[in-house]
Amino acid sequence: MRVLTTLAALLALAPMAQALESAPVSSERATVTLIADHEAIAPGQSFRLALRQRLAPGWHTYWINPGDAGQPPEVSLTLPEGARAEPMRFPAPERIPYGPLVNFGYEGEPVFIIPVTAPAGLAPGQTFTVSAEGHWLVCERICIPEEGSFRLDIPVEAAPRPAAATAPLFTRAEAAEARPSPFAARLGFSGQAGAIEIAGPDIAPGAVREAFFFPVEWGVIDNAAPQPLSVRNGALRLGLTRGQAEALPARVEGIVAITDAAGVRGAYLVSAVPGAVPAGGGAGLPLWQAALFAALGGLILNLMPCVFPILAMKAMALARLSGAAQGAVRAHAASYTAGVVLSFLAIGGLLVALRAAGGVAGWGFQFTSPAFVAGMAWLMLAVGLNLSGVFAIGGPVAAGGSLAARGGHAGSFFTGALAALVATPCTAPFMAAAIGAALAMGTAEALTVFAFLGLGMALPYALLGVAPGLARLLPRPGLWMERLKQGLAFPMYAAAAWLVWVLAEQAGPSAVLMVLAGGVLIGFGAWAWGLAQRSGGRFGRLAGAAAVAGALALLPLVQGAAPAAARAADAGSEPWSEARVAALRAEGRPVFVNLTAAWCITCKVNERVALQTDAVRRVFAERDIAYLVGDWTRGDAAITALLRAHQREGVPLYLFYPARGGAPVVLPQILTEGIVLQAITSPGDAT
Repeated sequence: MRVLTTLAALLALAPMAQALESAPVSSERATVTLIADHEAIAPGQSFRLALRQRLAPGWHTYWINPGDAGQPPEVSLTLPEGARAEPMRFPAPERIPYGPLVNFGYEGEPVFIIPVTAPAGLAPGQTFTVSAEGHWLVCERICIPEEGSFRLDIPVEAAPRPAAATAPLFTRAEAAEARPSPFAARLGFSGQAGAIEIAGPDIAPGAVREAFFFPVEWGVIDNAAPQPLSVRNGALRLGLTRGQAEALPARVEGIVAITDAAGVRGAYLVSAVPGAVPAGGGAGLPLWQAALFAALGGLILNLMPCVFPILAMKAMALARLSGAAQGAVRAHAASYTAGVVLSFLAIGGLLVALRAAGGVAGWGFQFTSPAFVAGMAWLMLAVGLNLSGVFAIGGPVAAGGSLAARGGHAGSFFTGALAALVATPCTAPFMAAAIGAALAMGTAEALTVFAFLGLGMALPYALLGVAPGLARLLPRPGLWMERLKQGLAFPMYAAAAWLVWVLAEQAGPSAVLMVLAGGVLIGFGAWAWGLAQRSGGRFGRLAGAAAVAGALALLPLVQGAAPAAARAADAGSEPWSEARVAALRAEGRPVFVNLTAAWCITCKVNERVALQTDAVRRVFAERDIAYLVGDWTRGDAAITALLRAHQREGVPLYLFYPARGGAPVVLPQILTEGIVLQAITSPGDAT
């Protein structure tokens, strides 16, 4: 009897299992099934099927546009009479390099959704039978076409029953799809070179880490070519290279995948009529281009008045060595080059270490501190005042002069180190873009860029080591050098002004007032210090130091300034706090928590396309859902603790606390209206 009972139970469960997922088609490379998001459907209901692929490690399959090689999966459905199926939807792809080629596709477990509508004439008690024939290509070092047949028998009932077992698969698949873009797009080519520009108010240099454009049609772009990224306030630009297609389509459609400052990847559907090439910007370069710009910037640094006398002095010393053995001359040049390069590597390593120490809670974390932003604004102002001639940085030169004046290879080495040190306040053309790109790269790539910066700066001296006679061709110091230095001050002033705007967005008008007052003190201190340098008086130095100390004393007040007013997007919400969540749950109300930041582009897009739609607002009102917003723009410690409690290192984080109690539902970082509605209407089905 126990055996018969077990068999009866298994037979009873078999139709339910069959309704959720078909029998698998398996190989050593992939296991593929057809799944449904409902255990039972109602007459006339719309529901979803999906082709689910579980790929072996190292194997991949393909997007609509497979890139340089491949073929997308295809599914042919046979449905009951009167049923309708929409085209299969594809998740946003990844780049899959293979030698000199780049494919667009997926690894791991891609899920391809197929929306279906059942006929209204179905009656409860019937079965909705789905038959499907599928074809797909899986590749590693070789490509193998596979195919299979699938069948699902879904019961028809008066009321539908969502499938809790497959709901997480559909939620993840929907989050992985590209969403309608809230950004305007422009695209154009001139010959083989072109670009696409995405414009919107949420885009800013600190909000975008990476981006890539995937065209829907094959041959529009060279898939393997780099897409250099530049970002400015309100727009990002990706450089493109024409592909093999003879002519562009009337409208180029595709997906722009953007990884934001918090490391979250979002994909957006874009469409543009080809036209003129959008104008370029300057940040976020590939490694080769950042290294090239760094070398050019380092080369131009030699024209700075503080560096040129050192270079000229050592060039004359090399010229006096012209009668010596070429090996000795080259050894002195190598010593100088080593001093420059190692110094820039040390500076770069320090910046990378500071970035790592300040970014433990997510990329861009240092910008959550108003004091940091204010300090950077004052530093840019001080550098500009130095370039304008208000005061001079003489300390490092005086301190290092004795080492640089030494003979032998030690003197050459320390001269290179001194030249790198006195050059650090200066910013040459190409250099800012290179350093900005370096600080968005990994440690090895960032140090490579700084090494090329040092090589560029050391290049003239290295050439003099190879051919000492070139010293006679060096231009003499003159008024042109002073004019160049003064002109370079204005980009520093512009950077300071931009940082003050950032502070206004972050900490409000009181913080802006204090940072402007600090700027006045910095200006007075620079003037007093410069006056003392010219007259030799001690009082001016003391007054300058006191003014700078007074500015630094304002930093705690800037840090503690009241936050900027809440954004209009948060109207109707409440500030998040643990106490408020507990109070609302004690009242029996459901709670939706949105942890966000002003510099998080994914957060802002989610708010536009998923949290602020009429349907979501209506359901929030109907179900009396409290909407709490936690603003992490300034790095709130309580919000950081909540993020870490849910194994997150940054925003966004979305939590839904059901009215019935229990653990919160954690929503994906990429939201759609459907994902939000499913979570708040059927929280047991969401993940």
